[in-house]
Amino acid sequence: MSPVVWGPEPGEGRVVMIVVAHADDVALFIGGTVARWTLAGWRVIEVRVTDDRWDSIGLDDETTIRRNADEVRRAAAVLGISEVIDLGWPTDTLADISETALREQIIRLVRTHRPYALVTFDPYSMYGEDNQDHKVVASAVDESFWTSQFDKHHPEHIRGGLEPHGVFERWYFGRRVVEVTHVVDTTQTLATKIDAALCHETPLRNFVNQLRLQAKTGGWRVPMLDAAQDDDTPQTLRELMQRLLTAGAERTGATYGLAAAEEFRMVRFSGLEAMLDTLGERL
Repeated sequence: MSPVVWGPEPGEGRVVMIVVAHADDVALFIGGTVARWTLAGWRVIEVRVTDDRWDSIGLDDETTIRRNADEVRRAAAVLGISEVIDLGWPTDTLADISETALREQIIRLVRTHRPYALVTFDPYSMYGEDNQDHKVVASAVDESFWTSQFDKHHPEHIRGGLEPHGVFERWYFGRRVVEVTHVVDTTQTLATKIDAALCHETPLRNFVNQLRLQAKTGGWRVPMLDAAQDDDTPQTLRELMQRLLTAGAERTGATYGLAAAEEFRMVRFSGLEAMLDTLGERL
């Protein structure tokens, strides 16, 4: 079955909750789609699980935490995101934490904000995924989808005034989505995605340094990377990221006859959507 080329319907006050590991995940992976959601009137809430304390180059932990917290909110403003919620787990350590504890936090947020759609990394599309934080978040959110509906899971939430909540749609993304069901045309929002990504100067300079280290080991020098690492040449960093993000969006879009696109696996009504047509009626 061919993927659906999808565009958001009017939001009408409905909520999209995106749960990611790091500050720059939303902009880099799905910034074009998020911009389309917010332009269509959806309320988008971003949950950042870690504090990104080590995602920098040449800065101490405290400065790195502060800068990333500021940059994620500037990027959110560019994309039209209504709220950023920080859970504050130490970055790059989620493989060692209690996934059950993380899941409880996400269940509480689902029951508090009652999203129409829940968005995160695809736990079944981890080919090429080398970041353990992404994997842990994917698993915890995926399980939170169904456990947030049970009154037996964390009854303290219920006693505190919250109620079980059933999310209608789940949207999954990743470095490579193995089973693509929905493709979003991001031609008109690619520039917004790039602007949002460039708000994340702190982790981007760390990313550039990683590429420089790898190139050096392989016996290469890339002058553009050297220039992008220089604090005095932010324009080179912009040019580099614009090239990378544009090339990725165009490569994805070309598969579907679009100028730019992002891919997802989307599950609606637990995959039982036919039941709505045969047995259901609109409220």
